[in-house]
Amino acid sequence: MTLALFDLDNTLIGGDSDYLWGEFVVSKSLVDVEEYQRLNHEFYLDYVNGTLDVAAYLRFSMAPLAKIEPELLAELHAEFMRECIDPIWLSQAETLIKQHRDFGRQVAVITATNRFIVEPIVQRFGVENLICSEPEILNGRYTGNFVGEPCFGEGKVIKIEEWLAANSLDLNSSWFYSDSHNDLPLLRKVTRPIAVDPDEKLKIAAQENGWQIISLR
Repeated sequence: MTLALFDLDNTLIGGDSDYLWGEFVVSKSLVDVEEYQRLNHEFYLDYVNGTLDVAAYLRFSMAPLAKIEPELLAELHAEFMRECIDPIWLSQAETLIKQHRDFGRQVAVITATNRFIVEPIVQRFGVENLICSEPEILNGRYTGNFVGEPCFGEGKVIKIEEWLAANSLDLNSSWFYSDSHNDLPLLRKVTRPIAVDPDEKLKIAAQENGWQIISLR
């Protein structure tokens, strides 16, 4: 079975869910507003510039999860979906996923963002396969740490190879859609790399390599 892989943030949705969650917890005063907003913005610029310390960022972004009761987290996420995700939902992304399914391809989302934030978004797309950064949970609560390899940069290659081995799949005749130059390691591994509304560095790489460039906006 051929495989169609999709990045999530700024690819299937028209924004960055990780950054938006940070802004959301700031708006609810669930963190030190001034300090958290400053750091959230700095980490985002590091991501854009390709200099992100992903382990440090994951601990930063997951820290609020450890301080909030699980029941309240579920309520907050539902509100987050309505306020932050609904406005950046891309119907063309839904259509593209359906097209791959109609051709009988296995569909998966692979994203650096942690499972708490992205799982409900991916489920709304009707995608069952999610490869992402995994938050640590002990005794039913988030600890603020992560487990396993961060699903970022070269880490995406490691994570997808583990997932492929566990599911008896490979990257033969595979597709990968992404907006970010941070995904170049995985884009270079698949059969059909496709740049989606790409950042400038990815756009240049796509043009140099003759990769398809599309927009879902």
